[in-house]
Parts: sequence; structure tokens; C-alpha cells
Amino acid sequence: MGKLEAGMSYRHLVDPELLPTLDASPGFSFSDEGLPKVREQFMLRDLVDHPEVEVSEHFAPGLFGAPLVRVVRYACKLPSGPLPALLHIHGGGYILGQPEMTDAQSKSLAAEIGCVVLSVDYRLAPETPFPGAVEDCYAALKWLHAEAKALGVDASRVVVGGESAGGGLAAALALYNRDNDALPIALQYLTYPMLDHRTGAAGDHFYDGVATWTAKSNRFGWAALLGDGFENSEVSPYASPSRAASFAGLPAAFIGVGALDLFADENLEYARCLIRDGVATELHVYPGAFHGFNNVADADVAKRFQRDWRAALERVFQPGKENPA
Repeated sequence: MGKLEAGMSYRHLVDPELLPTLDASPGFSFSDEGLPKVREQFMLRDLVDHPEVEVSEHFAPGLFGAPLVRVVRYACKLPSGPLPALLHIHGGGYILGQPEMTDAQSKSLAAEIGCVVLSVDYRLAPETPFPGAVEDCYAALKWLHAEAKALGVDASRVVVGGESAGGGLAAALALYNRDNDALPIALQYLTYPMLDHRTGAAGDHFYDGVATWTAKSNRFGWAALLGDGFENSEVSPYASPSRAASFAGLPAAFIGVGALDLFADENLEYARCLIRDGVATELHVYPGAFHGFNNVADADVAKRFQRDWRAALERVFQPGKENPA
């Protein structure tokens, strides 16, 4: 497909239940000068009360003399022995966010699935370029395994995952871990992960401007992480996981993405590469859905996604349990 004419409509492809959110979405125009203001909007704490869940703050030793890595722990107040753990990595294009963005989701998972959620407050770009973020996530993974007993965690049932840039970091973490200590990871769950620094560079993607994350935003995020001129340089697979020479030996993967997401193509290609190299892979593509569609909680497509990825977690966390039809 050649470069698309400005203003080409894709509204007829959007799930009708998502259209009001698409219409109301303000969109974001990122710049070095405007980044602090956008961060303020994203870093508002969306905290919810949950009587069954205890929240605590911990600090993992950073790698190679880096600062301590803040990790927020969510766990049931009355645990029944060591629990499976989700090492969660928040989204935000590598430039935004903090664990509190998904406070409600983390508490819900801890209470309803019966797991410990450990959410990583990794350092953001451009203040901390690559490899700072992935090293922070790896430091948190090493700390999780080293302190599993104190954290109430069953180290044989550890999942790493996240959304958007967090999904990209989870995939990068799986690669980094495979090539280093190879600590046990049972599953990588990747929600519309940001995997390939080349996406959007040509400016001819049909869904370039859908909702909250455009090709222009994507280029800004990658440039913040990798520096100007990143398109013409060799990029590490620990930054851009799609660049890995081999995917063999990685943990099983769950990938969920909307068909209208800028990342749909790279996510499908990543799933193909995983399957080719012998990695157990579950892929879901949701029609009519754009980036962040799962935040429209009442939409049927978001409910389907919620069922699918929770079922994937439960198969790891509660093996042998039958999932409801």
C-alpha cells in the first residue's frame, strides 16, 4: 500500500461500542517541551480500595550500579501458601507511566486469580535511554526469584507481561533473561506489545492515526529510548525484540492485539517468528479494536480480551483447573 491520502476514513471498521471513545479521544502530540505536561496526565494515581488486597512498596537492587528499582507488590491479605506471581510492566511508550496506572487491574488479579502482582517502576526515556528500562525489569526479576519466599511467591509459576511498551519490555526481558541467567519464566503475556522500532517509519500505515498511539507518537517514543537517527542504526533485540536472530528457548507467549492497532502487523509477525522457532504461542486479534481498546471495559470486545488473557494466566497459575466456557 502506498502513502495514504490524508483524511482517509476507517470509522466503518471500528467496533460500534468503541466509537464513542474514539471520538472523545483527544490524542497526544509529543514533543520534548510538552512531555512533562503529558506525563502529569498519565501519572495521576488511579487508586481504588480493595479490602482483600495488601499493597506494599519494595526496592530491588539495580544492575551494574544503577539506582534501586521500585516495585509495588499487590497480594491477598490472607494468602494460602506460596502464590504464583505476575511481574507486571506498565505501558506508556517508554516515556510515560508508573505502576499506579494499573492499580485497579493489579488488585483485581491478586484477589480474583489468587496471585502476587509485582509491578515495576522502571526508569523512563529520554532521561534514561536504552538499556536502562530492560535492565530495571531484569533486576526486578532477579530480585523476585531471590526473595521469593519472603514475597510469598512460588518461583516455579512466574509470568512476565505488560501492555504496549510494557509488553515490549516483557518480550525484551524474556530474551535478556534467556541469554543470561535463564531464570524460570512460565509465560510472557504481551498485550498489543511495542516490539519493532521500524513500525510507522514509512508513514504509510492504514491505521496511522487511530486513537491514542500514532506512527508519529511511535517514532517519538523510539527516538527517546534509542536516540535520534535510530532508524539507520543497528538496534539491540533487548530494545526492539523483533530484531532477535532466534526466538528458540523463550517461554510460552500470549499475544493479544486489536486489528486496527498500529502494532497489529508487528505483533502478527512476532507470533509467526515464535511459532517458527518452537515457542508455544497463543495469538488473538480482535476485530474493530484499536490501541488501548481494553480500557473500554463495557465493550464486548474488551470483555472477550479480558476472558482470554485471564484464562491464559489461570492455566499457568492454576494448572488443571477447568476454565468456564
